[in-house]
Amino acid sequence: MGSKAADVLILGAGAAGLMCALTAGQRGKKVIVLDHAEAPGKKILISGGGRCNFTNLQTAPQNYVSSNPHFCKSALAQFSQHDFIAMVARHKIPYHEKTLGQLFCDESARDIVAMLLAECQAGAVDLRLSHQITQVEKADRFQVTTDHGLFTAPHLVLATGGLSIPKMGATNLSHRVARSFGLRIVAPRPGLVPLTFGPQDLAWMCALSGVSLPVKICCQGRPKISFEEALLFTHRGLSGPAILQISNYWQVGESLEIDLLPGLSNPIEGLLKAKQQSPKASLVKSLGSWFPARLAQALVAHFLPPEAGERSCGEQSDKTLRRLADSLKAWQICPTGSEGYKKAEVTLGGVDVKDLSSKTLEAKQVPGLFVIGEAVDVTGWLGGYNFQWAWSSGFVAGGV
Repeated sequence: MGSKAADVLILGAGAAGLMCALTAGQRGKKVIVLDHAEAPGKKILISGGGRCNFTNLQTAPQNYVSSNPHFCKSALAQFSQHDFIAMVARHKIPYHEKTLGQLFCDESARDIVAMLLAECQAGAVDLRLSHQITQVEKADRFQVTTDHGLFTAPHLVLATGGLSIPKMGATNLSHRVARSFGLRIVAPRPGLVPLTFGPQDLAWMCALSGVSLPVKICCQGRPKISFEEALLFTHRGLSGPAILQISNYWQVGESLEIDLLPGLSNPIEGLLKAKQQSPKASLVKSLGSWFPARLAQALVAHFLPPEAGERSCGEQSDKTLRRLADSLKAWQICPTGSEGYKKAEVTLGGVDVKDLSSKTLEAKQVPGLFVIGEAVDVTGWLGGYNFQWAWSSGFVAGGV
């Protein structure tokens, strides 16, 4: 097998890799994309319940987590959510806004993959699937050895993503190759992931599995970063959009602070009113306008001594009611960990942005080497922000 030469070699046929390929190909570059998977865009296809939350109307730098929060600004400005939406519209893909600026395909995520492949075809991109990469090195050009032979190019783009969803074939290839060229790595960890709890907390949470409610959540002591979204009790702990969002910021050992009544500024007034107007009603019934009965019962049992749950509302002291109200507005709980990469939607950390140009995503000390997408230490919020980073970073690297 002889070597195959290109202008640009891209490792990874996911969102970022395909975006980079179509951009470079349409600029007249000879592009080869290598991927070990048997099909392109596999993560795109499963996203958003198969409808792909492909971007967010509200995309802005503050929606991203990175050791340098300013790093993503240039790429997002060079190729914005509106630019990607224009591409989607050009391909006549029907889409809709769900909530909070999240855009989904009306029909299928396959429409997005088909669009990207059509754009790659327009740029004469050479897509090589089922290629196992065994070695990456550089002499005068980058050389990538695979089980199908050697590929060479003056430009190499690392776009193989992170460690999340290993059943989809996720690997740390980009991190390993980047490290072999001297780039630093910010320690990876699971992001946008459900959180787990100790046996004592889990005991009462399990009984509530399937119950969901809107909350406001932050890491205790860091109220400036908070999310108002749904929380879901599961048999393994807590999940739902609120938990996934805060997991990007939570550190082991930290407690979370959860407002279970984000739409109510002063619940003590409601409890005191119930005490006065319905003194014979149970405390659980008094919470009935705020929570489902099963959740109300569990919260009373969790936040108050057993005897309090046996008394009617009129028999409760004002102090007890105030304690309950305060707990509902500022429930503090300490996770023990997360459900790990198997349940994580993204990988936090990755190639240190200090070693990359924010304008091009090229390695500062290794000319011709680019790192894009999830492999970089830039992680978006839930809601289409990570796809937008893939499109933006792929576009800027593909333009060089």
